Amino acid sequence: MPSNADRDPLHHTQKMQKAFADLRKHLREDIEKVDEPQLKAMFETSAEVLSGLEKAFHDYEEKNESAWRV
Repeated sequence: MPSNADRDPLHHTQKMQKAFADLRKHLREDIEKVDEPQLKAMFETSAEVLSGLEKAFHDYEEKNESAWRV
């Protein structure tokens, strides 16, 4: 049976935001470790996409977008 935390949407959105932030940080750190310009660009683009996802989850929590208001 799911716990109260498992039923709380904020529990899940905060976990996802942390995962996105960790992965974004890892991608940006790895940009300095590789030499191939295309891979550097893919890492940077991926980090930017994750930033957008992190913001979307934050916006959901704050209900500051019309799509998230009921």
